[in-house]
Amino acid sequence: MRVHTGGCHCGRVRFEVTADLARIVDCNCSICTRKGYLHHIVPRERFRLVQGADALTTYRFGTMVAQHHFCGTCGVASFYVPRSHPDCIDVNVRCLDGVDVERLTVVRFDGRNWEASIGELDM
Repeated sequence: MRVHTGGCHCGRVRFEVTADLARIVDCNCSICTRKGYLHHIVPRERFRLVQGADALTTYRFGTMVAQHHFCGTCGVASFYVPRSHPDCIDVNVRCLDGVDVERLTVVRFDGRNWEASIGELDM
């Protein structure tokens, strides 16, 4: 486990996350597909927003549980509060500095059939 830094495209939003990126999740739901999100969920105490709280905009839909945060300036979604684990933070691994996602183990999740698939998800 190590500390990774990351953030949005314009740099207004920056964060640190302590994580072991041995396994990340690729979800095929409508929002994750459109955003190109690669997931890694961590407990809140392993995530720290370094700057940009004032730059964040939040989008909610459906059950209104998930809080999809994104930079109001550049539009990049670098982390959010997931519906599956509302007490955690889900980091977009594509927004981590210096991480080659091609070298990581990616697990597929059938988010299009969320209710039927969530029991199989082991974060």
